[in-house]
Amino acid sequence: MVVTGASSGIGAAAVRLFRAHGWDVVGIARRVDRLEQLAAETGAEVFVADVTQAADVDALRAHLAAGGPVHALVNNAGGAFGMASVEDSDADDWLRMLDVNVVAVKRVTSALLPLLREGAADSGVADIVTITSIAGHVPYEGGGGYNASKFAAHALMGVLRLELAGEPIRVIEIAPGMVKTDEFSLVRFAGDQARADAVYDNVPNPLSAEDIAAAIVHAVELPSHINLDLVTIKPVAQAAPHKVVRGALTPRRPQSQQTQG
Repeated sequence: MVVTGASSGIGAAAVRLFRAHGWDVVGIARRVDRLEQLAAETGAEVFVADVTQAADVDALRAHLAAGGPVHALVNNAGGAFGMASVEDSDADDWLRMLDVNVVAVKRVTSALLPLLREGAADSGVADIVTITSIAGHVPYEGGGGYNASKFAAHALMGVLRLELAGEPIRVIEIAPGMVKTDEFSLVRFAGDQARADAVYDNVPNPLSAEDIAAAIVHAVELPSHINLDLVTIKPVAQAAPHKVVRGALTPRRPQSQQTQG
């Protein structure tokens, strides 16, 4: 089992839960200190790599090949940068998002597919799980670059599923909505903690990294003939990327009761 973006958030939570379920896991990320802490906590193997760099991915493939087949890949590394309009946003931010959210997913998947085929031959099935976003299905103002990259990642998974048809390899897309983690919004808003906190302010029970990890593990551990092509997960307080309830969720009175004096 290989998990990218494993140093924090959903990736770290997935590593913890897969280890708790008895999986051998290799966690991939750039930050050595975070990976070392995760390894000490969980017993997972870790490998330092930047998945946007071809040389790092080549080194990762060589490292994994020396250890035998790979039975599952979780493409979790990704990010959002900025929320300016299409007109005003920085094209360099768009390039960064396309690189990590799309090209890196292609790069890692291509590199590890031979090892995943070995894993499928070994156990009867292998899995490619990619974490996209509801932003890859519903556009919203200020999301231009992130929407574009996640729509592309969604399309990438659809094409891959078609191209791998006939092989015992499941292609699973998990598209979360609002997930409160320590870093996602903080990175998006370039370290502005107040702005990052405001995203979740007074939202009842946004999702956690552990919620998404549970969905990932569930999808991978289903019987081998079941493929969850697309799993969309939102907190109850979020009807769409651009429609989030703030404040308590309460049942409405029936219309007939509302009109009675």
